Amino acid sequence: MKILLLGSNGQLGWELQRALASIGQLVAYSREECNVEDFETLRKLIEQVSPDIVVNATAYTAVDKAENDVDKAYLVNAEAVKVMAEACEQEGAWLVHYSTDYVFDGLKKSPYTESDIPNPLNIYGQSKLMGEEYIRKICSKHIIFRTSWVFSTRGRNFLKSIINKASEVDTLQIIDNQYGNPTSAELLADVTANVLNKLGVRNCDSTFSGLYHLCCDGYTSWYAYAHYLLHRSQELGITRTLPSLIPVTWQ
Repeated sequence: MKILLLGSNGQLGWELQRALASIGQLVAYSREECNVEDFETLRKLIEQVSPDIVVNATAYTAVDKAENDVDKAYLVNAEAVKVMAEACEQEGAWLVHYSTDYVFDGLKKSPYTESDIPNPLNIYGQSKLMGEEYIRKICSKHIIFRTSWVFSTRGRNFLKSIINKASEVDTLQIIDNQYGNPTSAELLADVTANVLNKLGVRNCDSTFSGLYHLCCDGYTSWYAYAHYLLHRSQELGITRTLPSLIPVTWQ
């Protein structure tokens, strides 16, 4: 089983390199080695590698910045994904893709399920949803994992941002009425490897394609999450001083 991993140097991609190496022949490309914004190069790479599975760990994840960088958000999260879907369909390959809880509006009072209707409120969520839709329409063999609040020791994420800011500021305003499931990149990678290993062993057809919500159990608010991270980092000696946390309401 040959696996092509795109975005191997990101927080998720790094963990995927570890997890996928044991289940097949892994061909990994970083964002620098394969710029997914270059559609022709991207298409040719998939054709040349001729993988059984393409795992896409690339994404434009700067949620706030996307509001002013609309074209690039759609380019990476939607149009590049469309090219991957087309190339995978042509090669008869599986496409594994990661999406986000930002495809929902957050108004539901209970956990979202795969059958809930998306209603993204920002450019990031809208661009990720468009990527999902391209995959479902174009690529008959696909797995889409929607996840939430991904963290890792690598890359950019809320965990690292909060700890880094602890030594830079006296106060931090943190949203207290948005809830999610902090999910480790390690978990996502291990579950992905487990699923793909079963696909390879069983030589599964497209009836196993689908959309799946994948995140850690339990939930918290951004404020409670930040409070835990700061106090835990102080206990571990990572940070010496703690900024004051001010809860704010997202509207």
